[in-house]
Amino acid sequence: MQIIDNPNKNNWPEILKRPTQTVDDIEATVNQIFDEVNQKGDEAIKKYTSYFDGIMLDSNSVNEEDIKNAINKVAPKLQDAIKAAKHNIEAFHTAQKTSKIEIETTKGVTCWQEKRPIEKVGLYIPGGTAPLFSTVLMLAVPAQIAGCKEIVLCSPPNKEGQIAPEILYTAQLCGVTKIIKIGGIQAIAGLTFGTESIPKVYKIFGPGNQFVTVAKQLATKYGVAIDMPAGPSELLIVADDSANAAYIASDLLSQAEHGTDSQVLLVSTSKEIIKLVSEEIESQIKVLPRRAIAEKAIANSKLIYLETNNLALQLINEYAPEHFIICTKNEDFYINGICNAGSVFIGNYTPESAGDYASGTNHTLPTNGFSRAYSGVNLDSFLKNMTFQKISKEGLKNIGETIELMAEAEGLQAHKNAVSIRLKDLQ
Repeated sequence: MQIIDNPNKNNWPEILKRPTQTVDDIEATVNQIFDEVNQKGDEAIKKYTSYFDGIMLDSNSVNEEDIKNAINKVAPKLQDAIKAAKHNIEAFHTAQKTSKIEIETTKGVTCWQEKRPIEKVGLYIPGGTAPLFSTVLMLAVPAQIAGCKEIVLCSPPNKEGQIAPEILYTAQLCGVTKIIKIGGIQAIAGLTFGTESIPKVYKIFGPGNQFVTVAKQLATKYGVAIDMPAGPSELLIVADDSANAAYIASDLLSQAEHGTDSQVLLVSTSKEIIKLVSEEIESQIKVLPRRAIAEKAIANSKLIYLETNNLALQLINEYAPEHFIICTKNEDFYINGICNAGSVFIGNYTPESAGDYASGTNHTLPTNGFSRAYSGVNLDSFLKNMTFQKISKEGLKNIGETIELMAEAEGLQAHKNAVSIRLKDLQ
C-alpha cells in the first residue's frame, strides 16, 4: 500500500480517486446490450449469457427441483447461520416501520401520509468469484417485510449452468417469488424491459461490478428506479494509537478480497500505527486464499497520515466512503462529524464483516462517493410514501381564497376556477 505523508489539500482529489473506469469507457457496451435485449428479448439474453458466462442454457428459470437439490447441498450449520443472520436483519428492518402520519393543517383540511410497497422489485445478486448469498438476505428480507408482491432474483450461472446452492437456499427462505439464472448487464436489461422469461420490474436493487452499476443507471432512462449506484466495494478506516494494527489490517484485507477494483484506505494521525498496519498487511495477505485478488486491490489502496483529527475528518467527508470504521480514543468526534458514509462501524471490536453478514444493518451501500447524497438500502427503499387529503366545506372556505390568490398570481385561471366554482355553491 502506498503511504502518503500529510498531503496538501490541493492534492486530495487526485489521492482519493477510485480505481474505476469512467462511465464513457463502459456506456457503449451497456447501450449495445440494452438495445439488443429490448429488441430481441430472450434471444439476446441467451447470446450474452453464452458470451460472458460461457454457458448455453436451455432455460433461464430455477424450478422447484433445483431448489430442493440446493437445500440438500447446504450444510446444516450454514443453514443455521443464515437463519440467525436473517433473524437479526429482520429485527433491524422491522423496527424501521413507521405508522401513518395525519394532521389537520387548517380546520376542515386533513392531510395524511401512508406507505405502500413497490409491487414488483428485481434483486441482482452477484455470482462470479464469490456468490454473495448474504446479499439475498439484505435485499429479500426488507422486500418481504415491506410487502412487495413480486420479488424477482437474478444471479449469474456457473459453468455448469447452476446458481450457487447457498443463494437458492437463502432465496427460498426469504420468500423470493422467481429466480432467474442471468447475470451482468443482460440481467439488468431483462429486468428493465421484460422478456419472455424475465418479468419487467419497477425497481432494481443490488450491487455489482462497474458494468452492472452503469447498467442500473441506464435503466433509469427507461422508467425503472434503482436503489443507488452500488459498485466495487470500498472501506476507509480512521485510527490512532489506541487502535489494534492487526485488527485494522484484517478489516482492510476483508474488503480488498472482494475484487481487484475494490479500494481500502487507512487515515491516521499516528505514523506508528501506519507502519504497524503496513507490516500486518504484508503478513496477513500471504495466507489468504484470495491473495491474488487482494494484492491487486491493495495496490490501489493508500495509508494516509494527517496531523490532526480535523484534517482527517475533512478528508474522510470528501472521500465519502461506502464503509467507515472508527478506531480512535475520541470516537465521538468522528461519530458526530461524519456527514458522508454509507455505514459506520465503531470501536476495535466492530469489524466491517459484521455488517456484511449478521449484525442486522444492510450491506447494500452507495459507493464511489455517492454516499454524499444516497442512503444504503433500508425498509423505505421498498416502499413509496403516498399523501392523501380530504377537505370539508368548512375547510374549503378556510383555504379557498388563499388558493385563488396564488393561482391568479401564477396566471393559472382554471386552477382558480376549480376553487371559485365550489365556493360559489357554498355561499
